[in-house]
Amino acid sequence: MSAEWIIPGWPAPANVRAVVTTRNGPGVSAPPFDAFNLGTRCGDAPESVARNRARLREAMGLPSEPRWLRQVHGTGVIQFNGPHPDPPPLAVGGIHAKDLPEEPAADAAVTRSPGVVLAILTADCLPVLLGAGDGSEIGAVHAGWRGLCAGVLENALATMQSPRENILAWLGPAIGPESYEVGEEVREAFLQHDSAASEAFAPSRPGHWQCDLYALARRRLRAARVGKIFGGGFDTFTDPRLYSYRRAAARSGRFATLAWLDGQNSR
Repeated sequence: MSAEWIIPGWPAPANVRAVVTTRNGPGVSAPPFDAFNLGTRCGDAPESVARNRARLREAMGLPSEPRWLRQVHGTGVIQFNGPHPDPPPLAVGGIHAKDLPEEPAADAAVTRSPGVVLAILTADCLPVLLGAGDGSEIGAVHAGWRGLCAGVLENALATMQSPRENILAWLGPAIGPESYEVGEEVREAFLQHDSAASEAFAPSRPGHWQCDLYALARRRLRAARVGKIFGGGFDTFTDPRLYSYRRAAARSGRFATLAWLDGQNSR
């Protein structure tokens, strides 16, 4: 396994596999997306993204093609059952956008099927992994502030069959509170749902606040009775291994947070 991968630090069962890519993987993207961009909607060449995704599957020995989503900062959840059809092989001379698998619009996915690889793409937003304590199912969530505020975590949990108290959550690389300044409208949106969410905002300048996505996610997960929460402590804006939209804007690629159930060890 490449030393460039980030391995989630959570006590998930042995059959629950998870990894976070970085921009320093075995990719072919040219600057400014160098080198391991996996996002199709950030301006990178489609051929490069397709090759990077193929290299990801080969390098990680993934059991199937990841179930990529067209993330829309909403609350939609898809339940994937059964294997994903393999993408076409790389054609001589490269491949094109039409060769990439169609991506359904959603911001979270869950599965109970071994070998189904869930995938979330981010570049500052918060990726959240969910796993049943008995290794029977997993979820992956794209939690930017809009989706987080609107209830994407709660929707993903509602789609899972495991009791909330038996679910583990891991908070992956996102922009840190020291780097994430937001306007008053963001703070007010969260306070309308939970007045105590004010603890996740620190005043910076008039009408602006430093926002702690990790604290907000933990509040929502605890309110949903999730038993154990791990992760956090990253800052994509200051970490050169990771893409950051706030740092690079339209010149930013996307890294992936992946999870799957190992069929050989699943219960």
